[in-house]
Amino acid sequence: MVEKSRNVTANYIKTEGRSGRKKYVAAALEQEPGLKLAKRLGLQILPNRLFSTALTHPSYVFENPQYGKENNQRLEFLGDAILDFVIAEYLYLSYPDRPEGELTKMRAAVVNETTLAHKAHEIELGQELLLGKGEQVSGGRERPSILADAWEAVIGAIYLQYGLQEARRVILELLKPCIDEVAEGNYGDYKTVLQEKAQREEKEVNYQILVEEGPDHNKCFTAGVFLQGILMGKGVGRTKKEAEQHAARQVLELWGRENDG
Repeated sequence: MVEKSRNVTANYIKTEGRSGRKKYVAAALEQEPGLKLAKRLGLQILPNRLFSTALTHPSYVFENPQYGKENNQRLEFLGDAILDFVIAEYLYLSYPDRPEGELTKMRAAVVNETTLAHKAHEIELGQELLLGKGEQVSGGRERPSILADAWEAVIGAIYLQYGLQEARRVILELLKPCIDEVAEGNYGDYKTVLQEKAQREEKEVNYQILVEEGPDHNKCFTAGVFLQGILMGKGVGRTKKEAEQHAARQVLELWGRENDG
């Protein structure tokens, strides 16, 4: 599938419009990795290779050199810079009374592996990654480092293809809730926040590691958080603590949505 999609202009289907004239539609575009992701992000679908590249992990290129694909590391480099700029700009304009040191701390709390991986998981980015077989078997689609890097690469692709305005829109739509949390003083200790909230509601909180995958040097854990014995959220991380933090965050977000409703 990937090999065929390398030449978009070679694959067309013929259709007939209302005028009776023949129309040609690039059928291969429908096979490009990242198409569904672009739609979920509200982007106009354009024939390009950037999203495909953004979703191509180095392990895939290493195992499939015959396809001549580029991995996502260069786009990750660009996307990292774009993320830093957009978040710094937003913080500077939105919090004029905060000093430089606090703005730096806020940005670091928003633009980090844990947060980016969590947002990548929300938009199901991992399902569209091109991974080598080894990475797939070891749980690469859920690994925070891979998800965060790919998310940065996607931002780089959006910037190059659609411009800064669209990149800013996508970034802020996804990360503004995180910025709001940080602005209120929550710098990522979601377990503590959940524990305090549960105590006020007189509910018992417990954590359990549900899945443990991968070799000893590259583990991937899935944690579950239980309220009153009922599984309320799951989180994935490279350590048990990180997975528990992600699970606690999911429960807090669910709790917030229920209160908003």
